[in-house]
Amino acid sequence: MFDKISLINLLDSKSISYKITEHKPLFTVEDSKNLRGSIEGAHSKNLFLKDKKNNFFLVSFIEDIIADLKKASVPLNSKKLSFANEDYLVNILGIKPGSVSPFGLLNDKEKKVKFFFDQEFMEYEIVNFHPLINTSTVSIAPNDLINLIEQHHSKVEFINMRDFQK
Repeated sequence: MFDKISLINLLDSKSISYKITEHKPLFTVEDSKNLRGSIEGAHSKNLFLKDKKNNFFLVSFIEDIIADLKKASVPLNSKKLSFANEDYLVNILGIKPGSVSPFGLLNDKEKKVKFFFDQEFMEYEIVNFHPLINTSTVSIAPNDLINLIEQHHSKVEFINMRDFQK
């Protein structure tokens, strides 16, 4: 099971360039905006979802987008989306609420979760995600993140979340 230290070790072993910033715990986008300081790059909102058939989805998108789950269900090819409960979060992604990020996919050994990454992130040199805990932020190139996920989990699906705003 990956944690912050083993994630950092993995990034180092693959010679992936990153920066890590320590901060107070961040639980919401508002916390992040108020407490993150001057971390450059795109900041994210990450939703861990499930449908009535127990299919799981992780959707990562630009923080200022307010997603409409009903509209977003179309590209996810699912109906009746809801937030997955904490038990699923802990048991599948190995993280607690407030720490959801694509790095949690490294703990999804059974590859139950389908990952959707907002294509808008590709317009940035740096993207920011929690390293399996909400007291740090990892700043990383989006292509490096995608390559890491595809090497250790599955193919990344791209989505334009601006099309699915409220």
